Amino acid sequence: MQILKFITAGSVDDGKSTLIGRLLYDTNSILDDQLEAIQRANRKNDDGTVDLAILTDGLKAEREQGITIDVAYKYFQTESRKFIIADAPGHIQYTRNMVTGASNSDLIIILIDARKGVIEQTKRHSFLAALLSLKQVLVCVNKMDMVDFSNEVFENIKADYAQLAQKLRLEKVDYIPVSALKGDNIVYPSVRMPWYTGPGLLEYLENVEIETSSPAQGWRFPVQWVVRPQSEDLPDYRGYAGRVIGEGLRTGDEVIILPSGVRSTVSGIELDRIPLETAENGQSVILHLADDVDISRGDFIVQASHPSETARSFEADIAWFDQKPLDTGQVYLLQNHSKVSRIKIAEVEYKYDVNTQEQLFGEEIRLNDIGKVRIKAADEIVFDTRRNFPENSRAIIIDPRTNITVGAVIIQEVA
Repeated sequence: MQILKFITAGSVDDGKSTLIGRLLYDTNSILDDQLEAIQRANRKNDDGTVDLAILTDGLKAEREQGITIDVAYKYFQTESRKFIIADAPGHIQYTRNMVTGASNSDLIIILIDARKGVIEQTKRHSFLAALLSLKQVLVCVNKMDMVDFSNEVFENIKADYAQLAQKLRLEKVDYIPVSALKGDNIVYPSVRMPWYTGPGLLEYLENVEIETSSPAQGWRFPVQWVVRPQSEDLPDYRGYAGRVIGEGLRTGDEVIILPSGVRSTVSGIELDRIPLETAENGQSVILHLADDVDISRGDFIVQASHPSETARSFEADIAWFDQKPLDTGQVYLLQNHSKVSRIKIAEVEYKYDVNTQEQLFGEEIRLNDIGKVRIKAADEIVFDTRRNFPENSRAIIIDPRTNITVGAVIIQEVA
C-alpha cells in the first residue's frame, strides 16, 4: 500500500490542527482513550462541540496557549493509502519547524483563512515549498463558514494565490474550499457549497498522483555504516548499510564511490539477510561491492552513469533558524546525510523579500530569513543541484559551539 506524506502549513489560527483533527475524527482514526481524553478536556468550540485541535496540539504549552509549537505527526490509513501527517506551527518564530516537516513530505497543504486571504506567512511557507522542490501544493481555503460559504471569496483568494504560485514557479497547485470546524469538504462533501464540484480533502489525498524519482535520474546511496562483523561465521563479510535515494538500483550496476572516485560494481543487495535483485527509493539495505574498496561512513555510492557533483565551493539557498545572525567569519558544520564537514559561509549574495520575492542586497541573514549564499568547505562535499536531483541537494548547518542546527540549505550550483 502506498504511503503519502504531507504537511499542513499556514498562519497561526488558520485551523491547521482543527483540519487534521477533523480528518482523523471523521475517518474513525482516533483511539477510544484519545476520544475520551478530548471529550474531558476544557477546550470547547463556541458552539459547545469538542475542540478537535487538541489531537495534534500535544505539548503542554500548546494546550495552554491554544497554538502549535512543535511539528506533530499523526498516522492513519484508508483502503486506498496510508498517510503520515505533519502538523506544522504557524507562528513566524517556528518557521524552522515547518522546514523540518516539509523536507520529508510529498505534498504540502497550505491553509488560508477565508477572512484574511493571502498573507505574509502564506507567502513564506509557499516560498519554502518552492525552495524544497515539493512536487504538489494543495491550497485549502478554510473557515468558509465565517464568510457565508461565498464562492466569490474563494475565487478571489484562488486568483491571488495563483499569481503567487506563478512567481514562485509552483506548477502543481490545487484548491479546495473547506470548513474544518463544521466538516465541510474534509471527509464528506459540503451541502452548503453546491458551487464547488471538485473532490473533498480525503478524496483528493486518496487519489492525488505524486511524482516519484525516475530510473533515468539515477540513484544515490549515502553510506551510514560499514558492516564488518568479523565473526567465525562471517570472517570476510563486508557490507555498506544506508538508505536508497532514487530509483533503479540493481545488482550488477557499475558504481563510483565519492569523493574518492574509485569504481566498482554492485555484487549484491541485502535486506534482513535476504538477497534482493533491486532496491527501491527509501529502502534501507546493505550493499556489497565486487571489489575491496576503502569506504567510510559519510561516503557516497552512486550510479556511474549518473554521478553526483563533488566540490569545495558552491552556491545555495539558505533558511536561517538561529537567534544569532549568520556570521561569515564563523566556522560552521555542514551535515549532508551522514557526512559532516567544516565550512565557512564565504559570502551572503542577497536576502529574499518573502512578500515580493525581490532580492535585497547588503543585508544580514537573521532568524527565519531566506537568502542565497556562497559556501566554502574544508573537504570535498558530495551533492546534487536542486534542478538535477533535489532529494540530494539538501543539508543542514550546525553551530559546533552549541551543536544546534542553525540553518538549512538547498544547493543550487557549483561556485
